[in-house]
Amino acid sequence: MERVSLPMMSDFRTVLHLPPLPGKIGIQDSVFTIGSCFADNLGKKLTDNKFSVAVNPFGTSYNPVSIHKQLIYAIANGRPSAETYGELNDTYFNFDFHSSFSTLNRQSLEKSISNTIEKQHSFLKSAKVMMITYGTAWIYERNENSEIVSNCHKVPGSAFKKSLLTQKKILESFETLHKQLTEFNPDLRIILTLSPVRHIKDTLELNAVSKAVLRLTCHTLSELHQNVSYFPAFEIVMDDLRDYRFYDRDLLHPSQEAIDYIWKKFRESYLDQSANSFIDQWEPISKALQHKPFQPESIAHQKFLKQTLAQLENLKGVANVNREIQQIKQQLIN
Repeated sequence: MERVSLPMMSDFRTVLHLPPLPGKIGIQDSVFTIGSCFADNLGKKLTDNKFSVAVNPFGTSYNPVSIHKQLIYAIANGRPSAETYGELNDTYFNFDFHSSFSTLNRQSLEKSISNTIEKQHSFLKSAKVMMITYGTAWIYERNENSEIVSNCHKVPGSAFKKSLLTQKKILESFETLHKQLTEFNPDLRIILTLSPVRHIKDTLELNAVSKAVLRLTCHTLSELHQNVSYFPAFEIVMDDLRDYRFYDRDLLHPSQEAIDYIWKKFRESYLDQSANSFIDQWEPISKALQHKPFQPESIAHQKFLKQTLAQLENLKGVANVNREIQQIKQQLIN
């Protein structure tokens, strides 16, 4: 459990101090992220820092049951049933997947989903860490078959029944997933997070109820399973930062500043020393690579390129920087 600094008279906020994760994440550990849009935020941070990451490959999904179902597709290398497909306004979609998969041709849709599942089946087999971010406990069930959908795809609301998942239902769903994951990849560690994004379409009161169900579930699962832990992104925003300054203009999503702070906390407690050392070396190089010179052939810029290339060569054995090395070499005159 994280420790909280009690405020002194000169303090104006409470700060969460996270305990270190047993078996911290290394720079060469592959990471799979899935769930709400907050999974994209953490996934992008890891990707930007040269980790091998599958970032929310099935698209944004918010409720636990749908997230678990997508993962089971990947583990089993399975395919969605015909009943999960639909069509509206000449666009074909699948109720178990995000609208980014939707196409004007059903065969293209099926192929895209199939290719994604197959690719993630291979990735998950050797992944070291899975980060699952739950967004809401509110679900939509299709009236015709009572199946929970991941995405409504703008189908009229009359086709669905909205309800709140119980903790029991989520736990049962997770246990089915966990059993298959453990058999498929025994070394996989699971980190649960609760998205700090507020779902006000459910009203603030019912959003709080939803988050409470999810938070209690995360706690229960981390107590039940040795390979499951909880990263308190939700508490960092709500109880540590606790200010609208750290929200985006919509007042619902964390700002970039908040995401950077969460990443800092994640680095401190969840990444090992070698990973943090690499990131410290990589960040200035990454910024240098984004530099757009006015005079690319100047002596000064060519010297800068050679220095950057030497730094990249030193990191080659730690992470895959081949693309960046090629990028620099293409700019060198001789």
